[in-house]
Amino acid sequence: MKGSVVKSLLAGSICILLLISGCKSKEGQPSSASSGMRLTGAGSSFVYPIMGRWIADFQQSNPDAQINYQSIGSGGGIQQLKQGLVDFAASDATLSDDQLKDMPPLIQVPESAGPVCITYNLPSLKEPLRLSPTVLAGIFLGTIKDWQDRAIAKDNPGVSLPKLSILVAHRSEGSGTTNIFTTYLDEVSPDWHKKVGRGLSVSWPAGLAGKGSEGVTGVVKQSPGGIGYVELTYASQNNLPTALIANKAGKWIAPSAESTSAAIAAFGNELGQDVRAPIVNPPASAAEAYPISGLTFLLIPKAAKDPAKALGLQKFVQYVITSGQDRSSQMHYAPLPASLQQLDQQLMAQVGTKGGALAQ
Repeated sequence: MKGSVVKSLLAGSICILLLISGCKSKEGQPSSASSGMRLTGAGSSFVYPIMGRWIADFQQSNPDAQINYQSIGSGGGIQQLKQGLVDFAASDATLSDDQLKDMPPLIQVPESAGPVCITYNLPSLKEPLRLSPTVLAGIFLGTIKDWQDRAIAKDNPGVSLPKLSILVAHRSEGSGTTNIFTTYLDEVSPDWHKKVGRGLSVSWPAGLAGKGSEGVTGVVKQSPGGIGYVELTYASQNNLPTALIANKAGKWIAPSAESTSAAIAAFGNELGQDVRAPIVNPPASAAEAYPISGLTFLLIPKAAKDPAKALGLQKFVQYVITSGQDRSSQMHYAPLPASLQQLDQQLMAQVGTKGGALAQ
């Protein structure tokens, strides 16, 4: 009993000493909050893996910076930015001109791109699954229910497909990844266009919902016969295979940074006119392009209330859209081409404070 009391007293003394030491070490130094480098962001789970890397690298070079990013889905990030609860949001779905009318003045800055990969749980399959656009739409419409369906067998000649029911996994919340995926299905399938459509949220005809890309990955991983759509890093980190998808050129393409870059290049003219242009289902001339690719965006207020915080955010974004791009391909994202980086710089020139332009 005495020993326990002594240990408790010693532990308490150590804690007090550490607190005093911490306070003394910070005397005369501005806190992260007072230096304007405490930033909060929320949104896309698609971009979460690379965002975590960017934040870690930026904070290492800027020790006074504290950036907190929550992976809550693009829809959630947009709503939090609208309510003024975060300093920036990330979204894989851009806001239309009509939607922007309900938001505080903001810019939408492309910051990375990646493939929405189709991942599945078929342990007996020894080679990548092939899925044509029509078959993929049929699976997510719930009209193709079994892995031995003739349509799937036609895409995979000579492959022994398992006798398993198909379990579709999809997002439960508003999601930019869902927007990219459903935009693709809406373009390639008249049935999907008629029955479901595209958007951050849709009325799914079949399947189980998972929260975030993490949740969809979990459903697929735990369900033999499961299939879902996630950013490539989630499949890679969980050792889940990804399907080859037939593009307009008739080639079976794997999701990768390189095949996403080919999709960006295919829409260079459209992106030059409006960075919000989708890059799904590239033309047949882009033979190496992965057809379910998308840009992701940072949503940044044009006029911040706190000039110091605005400068901190500007510094972080400048890192992301320049040297931070070197990290992209390492994590299965496509780095922005020089043309988009230049457009980003033009967009960032619109950012200021309530009192005027930001100091440079």
